[in-house]
Amino acid sequence: MYNSGVKSGAKQYQQVNGTSEVLDADPHRLIQLLMEAALTRMSQAKGAIERNEMDTKANLLGRVMEIIQTLQDSLDHSSGGEISSNFERLYDYMNRRLLEASSLNDLDMIDEVMGLLLEVKSGWDGIRQEYLDSMHGRSPVSAADQESRLTSQVTA
Repeated sequence: MYNSGVKSGAKQYQQVNGTSEVLDADPHRLIQLLMEAALTRMSQAKGAIERNEMDTKANLLGRVMEIIQTLQDSLDHSSGGEISSNFERLYDYMNRRLLEASSLNDLDMIDEVMGLLLEVKSGWDGIRQEYLDSMHGRSPVSAADQESRLTSQVTA
């Protein structure tokens, strides 16, 4: 579902998190790290809104939107089919909602996007072991199977 271009997200993650974990991360883990960073920044942005720190809020939500754009740009539409198209639309929706949340200082909209991203991350986390097994030659799982399981976990 995600293409090999996801490594370009490494720079984005390092800017957000400042950790070297990303240097050794496989593409699957990198997606997890990006999602974790986005969730962290949304939580921080909510705190900034509550403290009336509008510059901080705008900076944090801008970073989140960049991360979501990185996730969106990393989708592999040639092998991801309908699932990657659905994620494309979902990521677009998330960014539009964050832009609106930022302009209105709306915590509920941020919570909505956090909930959506948590669902996606939960599904992604659920296929982590299968991904690792397939990378180490144990009981290979096809990309289609991974995407199918991800979709079923997210929609469950």
